[in-house]
Amino acid sequence: MTNITFRQVQAFICVARCATFAEAAEKMFLSQPALSSAIKKMEIQLGGDLFSRTTRKVELSPEGALFLPVALRLMNDWEEAFSDLHTLFSLGRGKLSIAAMPSFAAGQLPQILQLYQAEFANIKLSVADIVMELVYKEVREARVEIGFTFEHERQEGTIFHPLFTDDFMVILPSAHPLAALPSIQWQDIVNYPFVAMNKSSAMRGWIESHVQLLGFKLNVVAEAGQLATLGQFVKHGLGVSVVPCLCLEQMSSKGLVCIPLKNSGLSKRVGMVKISRSNLSVAADTFWQWVIDNQSKFGQ
Repeated sequence: MTNITFRQVQAFICVARCATFAEAAEKMFLSQPALSSAIKKMEIQLGGDLFSRTTRKVELSPEGALFLPVALRLMNDWEEAFSDLHTLFSLGRGKLSIAAMPSFAAGQLPQILQLYQAEFANIKLSVADIVMELVYKEVREARVEIGFTFEHERQEGTIFHPLFTDDFMVILPSAHPLAALPSIQWQDIVNYPFVAMNKSSAMRGWIESHVQLLGFKLNVVAEAGQLATLGQFVKHGLGVSVVPCLCLEQMSSKGLVCIPLKNSGLSKRVGMVKISRSNLSVAADTFWQWVIDNQSKFGQ
């Protein structure tokens, strides 16, 4: 296998464009013997002459003439490759993959991305709105670089940075007997049919654990895998539910009544999560620090 260097290809192109080795050597800031030696080594590696030499001038051999456009293309590709890499490092271009739980994706995230793109317009954004548990999974398995979610009790393999603390609220159909109250307590709702997230969700675990501590038991009549679906169930009278205040806009748009849950016991931190065992791309690392620097703008 040949081991032609970038410098040898550069020297070949320079000689091909000049009338003599002396002229090429001057342009490359080399001595003529050093340039002649570099070209000779290249010819030995390739197995034939690239130039026809006379005492007065140097000309490309037929094989050299065929190789010249190839060499020029190689040099152009080399320069473009490093130019592209420099552009990525300087945030002139890049891609950022994000996962966010749907309540955050529909609430705070659009404002964050709007302000970010005002400063970094050439970064292409890809956002997956998925449930909290999948946000952590996607980050751990490096399918996305940054996630937005509630803080999880288990942070294995990830780093969590809190942005704000969110509380929970009760959602009711507009005709519900409790809909006129300014605030609601757990004892007000435990006897009503309750719509819950599915049993595998962290939110279901948080709610049931706290209710058990209070000595109550929920009357779960329906389960949902997404908060949007849960809201629809409540809207159609299947029961009441408790959801994060992050969902206020989403639930209000369905015509539901949203009432603060007094002494909810469910306050949870919302923030960013990234993988802990490897470096982020320049775009993701810059975004992470940018959000931290501007997080006062994104709180509740």
